[in-house]
Amino acid sequence: MFGYINVNKSELSEENQKIYQSYYCGLCQRLHNNCGMKGQMLLSYDMTFVVVLLTGLYELENQETLFTCPMHPTKKQTAFENEVSDYCSAINVMLAYHNLVDDWKDDKNYGKMTLASMIRKDYEHFAEQYPRQVKAIEEYMEKLAAYEKKGEENIDIVAGITGDMLGELMAWKEDEWYQELKTLGYYMGKFIYMMDAYEDVDKDEKKNRYNPLRHLKKQNEKDFETLCRLMMTSMMAECAKSFERLPILQHADILRNILYSGVWTKYEYLQLKKKKRTQK
Repeated sequence: MFGYINVNKSELSEENQKIYQSYYCGLCQRLHNNCGMKGQMLLSYDMTFVVVLLTGLYELENQETLFTCPMHPTKKQTAFENEVSDYCSAINVMLAYHNLVDDWKDDKNYGKMTLASMIRKDYEHFAEQYPRQVKAIEEYMEKLAAYEKKGEENIDIVAGITGDMLGELMAWKEDEWYQELKTLGYYMGKFIYMMDAYEDVDKDEKKNRYNPLRHLKKQNEKDFETLCRLMMTSMMAECAKSFERLPILQHADILRNILYSGVWTKYEYLQLKKKKRTQK
C-alpha cells in the first residue's frame, strides 16, 4: 500500500522541498523515538502526506530540531514534529505490520516475517491507543482476504474497502472534519489500490496470482490502458474536490503538488518502462 503518495520534486519550489523533507525527517525521528531503529525501517512518504495535511488543517505548531542523520552525516538535518507526528508514526507502524504479514503469506519472505515479529509489541501498543483505527485496518485485511479467496473480479468493490479503511485512518479525530477527511481518504485509498493493482497486473498474470485487473484486462484488452487511467483519474478528481473543501492554507502548495501531480509520478514511470519494452 505504500509508495504512491509523494511530491513531484520537479514542480515544487526549493523552499517547499525543504519543508516537506523536514516533515519526512520529523516522522522518521518520531518512529525512532517510539520504536527504535526498526521503526525507521518502516518510514513512508505516504504517511508524510498525512502529517502535512493534518498539520495544515489543524494549524499545528511545529517543534523544529536539528539532528545528524546516519544517511547524511556531513550536514545537520531539520525535523518538524508536532502532535500529529505521533499519530502518523503509529498508523505507519500498524499498516506496515499488516503489509509485512501479508507479504509473508504471499511470498513466504522470511525477512519480512522477522521484521513483523520485531514490531508486534509496538503494533499491540498502538492498537490500544487507537482502537477505531486498528479495527478499520483489521476488518479491511479480513475483507481483502475474503475477496481474494472468492476471486472477486470487480475492482471497484475491492478498491472500495481500501478506501473505507484509509478514510478512517485519515480522520485523526471524530470532530467537525471527520466526514470530509474520511471522504478524502476514501478516494485516495481507492486510487492507491488501483495503482498498486495496475503496477502488478503483468507480474500477477505470469505468477497466476489474484488481481482484479486481470479480469478487466482480459475483457477489454484494447481499451485496458485507457480504462485504468480513467478510473484512477476519477478517484483523484474526487479526492482533490474533497481537499479543496477543507480550509487549508498552511502548506497548501505542497499538498496540491502531491494531489495534482505527485501521485502520478509512479504511473508516468510505469509508462516509460512499457514504452522502452515495446521499443526493444
